[in-house]
Amino acid sequence: MEPIRAGVVTVSDKGYAGEREDASGPLLADLLRKMGAVVVSQTIVPDERAEIERVLIALADERRVDLIVTTGGTGPAPRDVTPEATWAVIEREMPGLAEVLRFEGYRKTPMAVISRGVAGIRGRTLIVNLPGSPKAVREGMETLAPILPHAIKMLRGVDTEHKPEVSRV
Repeated sequence: MEPIRAGVVTVSDKGYAGEREDASGPLLADLLRKMGAVVVSQTIVPDERAEIERVLIALADERRVDLIVTTGGTGPAPRDVTPEATWAVIEREMPGLAEVLRFEGYRKTPMAVISRGVAGIRGRTLIVNLPGSPKAVREGMETLAPILPHAIKMLRGVDTEHKPEVSRV
């Protein structure tokens, strides 16, 4: 399989303004590379819905990346609008990814359940929202790393058959 072409989007007002160093975006890019992805874009945007939507659409439609992973803007704070921006651009939801991220995150910290991150598909691009902390990015990628290659294969139209599971009797 060709390497996964990935885009990383950090959503942070302070990071965008240069008032805080972005630790999550570079970590996310590094973890994607360690799983064999080629990171073709890494950007930081403010917590502005229109700007987040613009970047997601450009990466999916123009750059034609296989995967976009966002970090930041998933909480309940008034300016946390990454899920709304993602909802606006996806065509099909992949709720299991967001559910497993919250479930596995909860096993490490109860606060994981307040993440409103979503996951979905635009064209042949999978978009997944992660919270903004480096800890959440690391834990989220531990959860996603075994899942993403197969999901991308299926989005590419490769390996779309489900293999019979071995009986556990």
